[in-house]
Amino acid sequence: MTSGRFQSRKISGVLLLDKASGFSSNGSLQKARRLFRAEKAGHTGSLDPIASGLLPVCFGEATKFSGFLLNTDKRYSVRIRLGSETDTADIEGIVIRTSPVPPLTKSLIEGVLDEFRGEGVQVPPMYSALKHQGQRLYDLARKGIEVDRPPRSITIFELNLEGFDEGSIDLDVHCSKGTYIRTLSEDIGRRLGCGGHVEILRRTAVGRLKVQEAKTNDQLEAMDEESRQAFLMPIDCLVEELPRVDLQDQEVYRIQRGGVLTLTMPSAEGTVALFGMNGAFIGVGEMGEDQMVSPKRMVSLVDSD
Repeated sequence: MTSGRFQSRKISGVLLLDKASGFSSNGSLQKARRLFRAEKAGHTGSLDPIASGLLPVCFGEATKFSGFLLNTDKRYSVRIRLGSETDTADIEGIVIRTSPVPPLTKSLIEGVLDEFRGEGVQVPPMYSALKHQGQRLYDLARKGIEVDRPPRSITIFELNLEGFDEGSIDLDVHCSKGTYIRTLSEDIGRRLGCGGHVEILRRTAVGRLKVQEAKTNDQLEAMDEESRQAFLMPIDCLVEELPRVDLQDQEVYRIQRGGVLTLTMPSAEGTVALFGMNGAFIGVGEMGEDQMVSPKRMVSLVDSD
């Protein structure tokens, strides 16, 4: 099968990509896909073009399980430029208002940050990929149209002050899914009385996956094919936060064919990660109160070359 200018192949696994600033998530994904000659690829949550950092890319069968990272918490390093707001809430936007920055102290900043720690609500920005009546919000925003966006519940698990000067503050943010760092930065700037926008943004973690384990596309391109292949992580890294259930061979055979299992061992209710006796990940199932497990999403046998 030919796709574009490369001969694609069936390959499955997870690539921890360190996306460079200035590139779209999809563009970065497509470059990685070409490097691996992957027939099928997808990512687990986009980054703004100005942002750099961890972008887990799923190939082949791994795309079935990408949603488990979409729903997990994230970590970011952000520099907020104070004294001005932009229409996009980041450095690429047009400045829409300016205000003098007050004299900053650690106690002043920490007092404001404390207001955002823990559970809260956030109104998504107009410049986002959310849809309103079938249209992306950023498409409406580019036309000068603003619509009401219902607030979302979010959680800021950690909000650490890493440094500051007279016009900016650096933060380490550990947050729940659906949190917009641009909106958080804008809101913090407003609480400081001067406004603010994102100047530098880097995603440092997605769930248990860390950017320190990632490679840039340039680094991957410099590798030979064997080294690139060895860098792929197994599919089960996407479901590390799920309870694990190890099955006997006959149980694997049955559930892979749509059967329901009754397990005698204690386990958590809800979605569970399923493994065979050899430790191979076979998919995810749903466990009820009666300890019955039904298949939810299973790995298919995939050839690679």
